[in-house]
Parts: sequence; C-alpha cells; structure tokens
Amino acid sequence: MHKSDLREAIVGRGFFPSLILESVYSSLGDEAIAEFLVHYEPTFAHDSLGRHMTVLVLTPSRLLCCHTDEVADEARGISATSSVDSVPLRDLGAVTLTRVVNQRMRPDASQHPEMFAPHLVETWLTLGWRTTRRIDLEPAGCSDPACEADHGYTGVSSSEDMVIRMSPAADGQEEVERLVHFATQLQRRVR
Repeated sequence: MHKSDLREAIVGRGFFPSLILESVYSSLGDEAIAEFLVHYEPTFAHDSLGRHMTVLVLTPSRLLCCHTDEVADEARGISATSSVDSVPLRDLGAVTLTRVVNQRMRPDASQHPEMFAPHLVETWLTLGWRTTRRIDLEPAGCSDPACEADHGYTGVSSSEDMVIRMSPAADGQEEVERLVHFATQLQRRVR
C-alpha cells in the first residue's frame, strides 16, 4: 500500500480531506502502510444530522485510528474535530469480524434447502484494546424500597472498543470486501 492510495480514498470522500490527511500523515510519519480502511457515515444526535469518518491504518507496529466529526454551530457554521489514536499492535485485544447473511434461493434450487446460497447483508469489525477502559457507574441500591441509605456505586469496567458496520446496500460491495480484507489482515497480525 502507498500513501497515494490512502490519499485517493480520503480525498474521494470529500469530507474535510486536508484535515484528515494532515492528521493521519503526521501520526504515520515515515512508517509503511500495510493496510487501510476508510469508513464514512452519517451520525444522528437528538434532532440533528452530522457526518463522521473513520480512517484505520495498519502499519508494521501500530494501528492508527483517525476519527473526524462534523460540528454544526449556528454562530460559527460548520467545523470539524479530528483525533488520532495510535495503538501498538501488542496492546490490541480482540479483533472480531462478524458477517450477517440471509439465504437466497438459486433459480435451480426448487424445494432443496441445500441449494440456497448465503447472501451477505452486513459486516461488522469490532476492535478492543487493553490500554483504554470504559467504566459505567450507577448508584447502588438494595431491595428495601423504603431504604434511604447511601449504598455507594456499582458498575461495569470493560475494554474500550470500536465498531465499524458496513453493508452492501449502504456502502457498496467493494467497500464491504475491503472491510473483510482489512479485518482478516489485522486478525493475522494480532498476537
């Protein structure tokens, strides 16, 4: 893979390309690109619609995760925030590739279920790393509905993760195949 391939993929989306290229290239430095994945998606927050782009770059030693979000502000107009995580491959935990299929009957299948062919409808890449944890806390309670004592907090600590979901209907078959290829290459590199 070359930087020019990555540049073409980012610029082709037309979403703050200068900002994203500068963010990714400054984190990448002189390191070689083994694989990359670009995912562009709409985001929904309350009553507004925004855009988000994730760029994943696999190098010989790290996974770069660049996240860029559109920020709409009536006073300032449209702006963007961009951040890059640099995750050493040794700190990458689970890399999960999930494929969702449904069955399509082949024209010659007639009444034979063994003649059905799976049709890919969604693919998810889930990444978790050991260095960042998410803690969800809530007030603890007891079974006595009249109790007013402070029981402290209870919660769950889990590894921070990222999920990228693509489908042929939303992203195109070629992008889904790229996601599968990227995920399998990453799975082979993580130990």
